[in-house]
Amino acid sequence: MKLLFDTQLLLWAAGQPDKLSDAARELIEAPQTEPMFSAASLWEIVIKHGLGRSDFRVEPHQFRRGLLDNGYLELAVDGRHALALMDLPPLHKDPFDRILLAQAIAEGIPLVTADAVLAAYPGPVQRV
Repeated sequence: MKLLFDTQLLLWAAGQPDKLSDAARELIEAPQTEPMFSAASLWEIVIKHGLGRSDFRVEPHQFRRGLLDNGYLELAVDGRHALALMDLPPLHKDPFDRILLAQAIAEGIPLVTADAVLAAYPGPVQRV
């Protein structure tokens, strides 16, 4: 089963696995899971890493390589995803989280998150 993981969960899995909930860890490690990450997550990491954010200290090239080496599939952002943003109510202000949700909706795959606000959206969101 394909699952799109949000940026925060990806960062925790890569550098602070103790922050993952048991449910998140089980999903990541489940043999039937086809874990996915979005190019939008990389974009967010590059921007916030460049701003010196302490919670984005991961080196973006190594981060991407690590995800790919660990079997994660990369999901590009395309026009369908951008247009799907038009149908989202303005519950969440973070543009990166909003594009992740739009991708999940457009692709018909669950978005996995620990973010309560993001999980309040209708649609394929799974809070862990």
